Amino acid sequence: MNDNNQSPHWNHDDDAAIQEATPKLKRPPMYRVVLLNDDYTPMEFVVELIEKFFHHSRDKAAQIMLKIHTEGKGVCGVYTGDAAETKATLVNQYSQDHQHPLHCQSEPCNE
Repeated sequence: MNDNNQSPHWNHDDDAAIQEATPKLKRPPMYRVVLLNDDYTPMEFVVELIEKFFHHSRDKAAQIMLKIHTEGKGVCGVYTGDAAETKATLVNQYSQDHQHPLHCQSEPCNE
């Protein structure tokens, strides 16, 4: 093999110095994943679901469940858009599979 055929041909202009601009990185928008209260899903199921999908301790999951129960909804986690949508979809499917009407959704946050 000939190295001349393999390497790219570069034109150098000795009179100009080119410096590429450093890209400005911006944090992606974040979304809250929330569970909405209903009158049918057992509290224990909600606690177990929060532990399973959001990796909270039993105590933290119980706190979130009580917030859902008393305030109508509770935040289970904050994620980027695609991750939040995926979590909500998985939770909704899991709830349906276990014949519970529990609903999960993502919503934009300003954190």
